[in-house]
Amino acid sequence: NKTGWKELEFLRKLNEHDSDDRYHCLRLLHHFTHRNHLCLVFEPLSMNLREVLKKYGKDIGLSIKAVRSYTQQLMLALKHLKKCNILHADIKPDNILVNETKLYLKLCDFGSASLASDCEITPYLVSRFYRAPEIILGMQYDFSIDLWSVAVTIYELYTGRVMFPGKSNNEMLKLMMDLKGKIPNRIIRKGMLKEKHFDRDCNFLYHEIDKVTERDKITTVTNINPCRDLLSLLVGHQRLPEDQMKKVLQLRDLLDKILIFDPQKRLNIKQSFEHPFIQERQ
Repeated sequence: NKTGWKELEFLRKLNEHDSDDRYHCLRLLHHFTHRNHLCLVFEPLSMNLREVLKKYGKDIGLSIKAVRSYTQQLMLALKHLKKCNILHADIKPDNILVNETKLYLKLCDFGSASLASDCEITPYLVSRFYRAPEIILGMQYDFSIDLWSVAVTIYELYTGRVMFPGKSNNEMLKLMMDLKGKIPNRIIRKGMLKEKHFDRDCNFLYHEIDKVTERDKITTVTNINPCRDLLSLLVGHQRLPEDQMKKVLQLRDLLDKILIFDPQKRLNIKQSFEHPFIQERQ
């Protein structure tokens, strides 16, 4: 199994460059082969964040305090990945494990990881809900794809809801644009896979299933105005105490600055780590 050996290599590299275990990537204790199967032995961790959400935050999410702490730990993991020149390429709540006390997390499952220098254009890299727009459009990508995945994961941890639950790559783009407005034409033009989703004038081609004929119908959408508002999505109908509201506003600001269509304009990992949402405790 090539994937297993590749994962082993990445884990070794990440662990070797973090001898004090400060960067929140899963520890590999040892490995062996059994009947020609590679077996990896990891540190014991109790549950993943998908399970934590189900158990403690179903449809309401986790506390802003917990989310701040988890965000800080995930940013440390991203810092470490970047230093080791590794893209995780499958960050989502299922691939983040927590310890018994739920205070401490580790990024796991490096089966989709690659070296930053080896990235090949493929529209299905990263689990769909957590997939950055540049992957869908077939653009060159880098460490910021993991940052995008972390941002939508954080949103989900706080609200208990998937941020962009698209049933296809095309619907993913539609949901992103509903929140952030139209993808800039210069970004669309860089995509190797743009023809699937945009016409020559960069109008969006929305693929829907016709309710009557049940056939795929394509609607050309000439102007897209954002119809979802991030703050109301985060706050809903709650009346939050002032100190919590301050953190939620900071969270909105952080998400706004990461979830930008142009990967060059996105906050980078260092800037994200220095953002007041992470640095200012309540």
